[in-house]
Amino acid sequence: MVKQYVPDPKFNNALVGRLVGQLMKKGKKPKAQKIIYDSFEFIKDKSKRDPLDIFDEAVRNVTPSLEVRAKRIGGANYQVPVPVMGERKITLALRWIIAAAKAKKGKIMAEKLALEIMDAAKKQGSAIKKREDIHRMAEANKAFAHFA
Repeated sequence: MVKQYVPDPKFNNALVGRLVGQLMKKGKKPKAQKIIYDSFEFIKDKSKRDPLDIFDEAVRNVTPSLEVRAKRIGGANYQVPVPVMGERKITLALRWIIAAAKAKKGKIMAEKLALEIMDAAKKQGSAIKKREDIHRMAEANKAFAHFA
């Protein structure tokens, strides 16, 4: 069964609705929506393009195709590369974009999120680095792929 995500009210986009859900803390959805809508306004002002297009491009760029999972075989732990399936790809991409934005210092969250989304759309930034690190780790442990 695939979970149905509620689209956000302003853009009527399910992906933005998922971003709201991941950003939300303690059930404060209006606050999470305000942060996201402010960051989309910031993107619109800076790039003069549709913020939804930039956001979709950013999520596509950050989406991983491989990840590593720990597997215990014969008393030893191996990092086994496995392909990322279905909805987990988007979940990881959104999680990494939010974590990268939260890690930045000195600005309000809406601006940090906007900057991270714009960086990810240009294939730069911390979220892209995280994806590349995961792919590099999976590539390095390709020898253990037969344990999957």
